[in-house]
Order: sequence, then C-alpha cells, then structure tokens
Amino acid sequence: MKRRLTINLFVLFLTTYPMLSRAQQHPQLIAHGAIVTEVASDYIFTEGPAADTSGNVYFTDQPNDRIHKWSAEDNSVSIFLEPSGRSNGLYLDQQGNIIACADENFEIWSIDQNKKKKVIIADVKGKKLNGPNDLWIDPHGGIYFTDPYYQRPYWERKQKEIEQERVYYLTPDKSRILTVIDDFVRPNGIIGTPDGKTLYVADIGDKKTYSYSINADASLSDKTLFAPLGSDGMTIDQQGNVYLTGDGVSVFNKKGNLIQHIPIEQKWTANVTFGGLDRRTLFITAMTSVYTLKMNVKGAQ
Repeated sequence: MKRRLTINLFVLFLTTYPMLSRAQQHPQLIAHGAIVTEVASDYIFTEGPAADTSGNVYFTDQPNDRIHKWSAEDNSVSIFLEPSGRSNGLYLDQQGNIIACADENFEIWSIDQNKKKKVIIADVKGKKLNGPNDLWIDPHGGIYFTDPYYQRPYWERKQKEIEQERVYYLTPDKSRILTVIDDFVRPNGIIGTPDGKTLYVADIGDKKTYSYSINADASLSDKTLFAPLGSDGMTIDQQGNVYLTGDGVSVFNKKGNLIQHIPIEQKWTANVTFGGLDRRTLFITAMTSVYTLKMNVKGAQ
C-alpha cells in the first residue's frame, strides 16, 4: 500500500509538472544503480543537515533536542550534542564551528568542536526572534537566516514579538543585523551560490522559491520567481542545480526548470545537503529517518 501511494504521488507530481517526462529527467545526476538508502531511523523529526570539510554531516532531531553526526568514513551515526537548544537548521563556518538556529530561546548559536556554545544572536533591537529556522554563510562570513513563526510545544509564549516573518543578515563582524527580506508570508529554506552572488530563499507560506542578486553591501535585489514550489531546506550542486524539499527532493536547473524528482518514503522531506568523502553523497533528512544517495555530481559548497 505504501509503495502504491508513493507511485500515485509521483504520477500526480508529473501531472503537476508536465515538463518532467521520463525522457527529460537527468539520470546522470544520480550514480548508476544508486538507490536511496536509509542510514538511521527512530528519530522524531530530522532536520538541518550540514557537512564539514571531511564530508561528515551534522543534523538535528529537534523534538529530542539533539544534534547528531554522521560519519562519512564508516556510515555510523552518533550524538554530537544534547541538549542542543532545540537546534533546527545548521551550517558550518570557515573555522569549523557549527552555526545553529537554536529556537528554544529564539537564538543563533556558535558551537565549536569541543561543544562549547556561544550565543551570537539573542534578539533584534531588543525583541526576540520568531524562531530562527535555516541559514547560509556567505564567503565573507556573514550569515543570512530565515525567521518564520512556528508555535513550538516547548515555548511558553503564544505570540510573536516581531510581526513580520523576515530574512536577516548578520554582518561578518557580528556587529549588525540587517533586514534583507520582509515581504514573505513565511520564509524557510535558504542557500547561496559559492561565489556569493546569488541567494535562493523559499517562501514556504506562499509555495514559491525566489532567487536574488546579492549586492556588495549584503542587501538583495533582482527578486525573481525561481520555482513555483516552496521548500523546507535546500542545497546546490556543482552544476548550479538547486535541490528543494517537501514531497521528496525536487531538482531544478539554473533556469528554474524541474529536471529530476527523487521520491522519499516519508510524508515530508525536510532538508538535504551534500556530504561524503568525495562530496558526492546526497544526505537527506525526512521525518523519522535520514537517507543517502550516491550522486555523479558534487555539492557546490
């Protein structure tokens, strides 16, 4: 029954996106004979995968308040940090610190490899953030992050202190927080290109993903509809293809054309990144499990 449901969902997906026929898919993205493989399960909700320079991937299980680490060398998974401030999205900075959207107290943390934690954002002009969700670090060390509002069961508060659900930028010297997007319904997934010129941000509340030009002062311009699909998390490969999540993983080329869909046997696929010793392993977080898929392309980061 589960397999039949997955097939039916994929047929619906092809109907929704008629440009994606069997002939038009790009099987060269995926390694020959590779299949989606479950690495570990028994989580509550997995999120926030981020790879280090060795290809190991850190990911979160927010309801269990943990950050886990997947080893690229032996495919094992271990607990890296518990408690974790209810961390959600993660990214690694140039010094190897984990930058975490720790939304238990509406903060962003820096966590070093000795597990020492430092709060780098506690509020914006004296007001608590809605709940930092996902982030990307630009080549200069500045941090773009999304701040949607999802009422958490572990919060005492029941309403926002900041009405708008925005995208912000923390300057490299950590001295200023700039508002760069304030016209979204609910921002969520975010990723930028390695050259620091283009930023992709999903308005999951409006089921759309946009691209922006990144200006010299970190502001954004040239807002362009990239895909008629929102996304919980996203990544980019070396060819510039953008991977969006939700119903499995949907791959769009630079022009915003859907070129591949990767079904995942879960109700919701939250996030995705490239890891592995050769950076050719697509690492996928989806509900109670995490998965890998061998690829022909490398991650762009």
